[in-house]
Amino acid sequence: MIKKILIGFLTIGILSCNSDKTFSDINIVGAMKNVMWKGELSGIINLDTITNKKGLYGLGPESYLTGELLINDGQSYVSKVTSDSTMSVAKTFSVSAPFLVYANVFKWSEIELSSEIKTIKDIEKLVDEITIDLKRPFAFKLIGKVSRALIHIQNLPKGTKVTSPTEAHQGQTNYELKNEEVTIIGFFSTEHKGVFTHHDSNIHLHLITKNESKMGHIDEVEIKNMKLYLPKE
Repeated sequence: MIKKILIGFLTIGILSCNSDKTFSDINIVGAMKNVMWKGELSGIINLDTITNKKGLYGLGPESYLTGELLINDGQSYVSKVTSDSTMSVAKTFSVSAPFLVYANVFKWSEIELSSEIKTIKDIEKLVDEITIDLKRPFAFKLIGKVSRALIHIQNLPKGTKVTSPTEAHQGQTNYELKNEEVTIIGFFSTEHKGVFTHHDSNIHLHLITKNESKMGHIDEVEIKNMKLYLPKE
C-alpha cells in the first residue's frame, strides 16, 4: 500500500511539473494500413536521409517486410530472421522502410513503475492516464527487466503479394525472451490507428536487449522491474 501511494505522489509530481509543457512533434512517413491492405511494401524513406540523429527514436518495418527497425537514441538497428530460433541484429542507417514513425527527444521524465504494471495493456492504460492533458502523439521508452517477452520479426518471402494483414504476416517469426534486461521504445497516439499503431491499440512497441543481440516488435510482455520515461519539452 505504501508503495502504491508513493507511485501516486510521483505521478502527480510529474504531471504538475509538465502540465504547461508540450511534447516534441513526431514525424510520420507512410502508413501501416497501406502496407497491410494495399501491398505498398517498398521503401518510402531511407533512414540515412534523416538529418538530425541527435536524440533520435523511431520504429517501423524494413522494406518488403524483411526485418524490423528500431532507432534508439541516435543509433539505428535492423533485425532479421536467420532461423526459427535465431536472429541477426545489425547497427546501420543504410536501410529503408515502407512506414516509419520517429522523433527527437532530448530530455526525459522518469517514473518508477508499480508492481501492478505488467502487460502491454497496463502500459497503454498508464501512459494514457498520466498524459491526458499533454500534447499527443509522442515517443516514450521503458528500461529495465522483463520476466518474459514475445517478439516477432517480419520475414515476408521475396515476391509475395500482399492484400491483407494475413498475407503480410507470412513468414513472421516469433521469439520468446525470458529474464532479460531490455530497452523498449514506444510511440503513443489515440488518432493514428492503422498509421503507426494497430487497429486495436494506441501504442506500438519495439524491444532491444541490453546486449543488443535481440530486437523486434513486442506482442506480449511481462514486466519484472522497469522505469517509464516520458519526454520533456
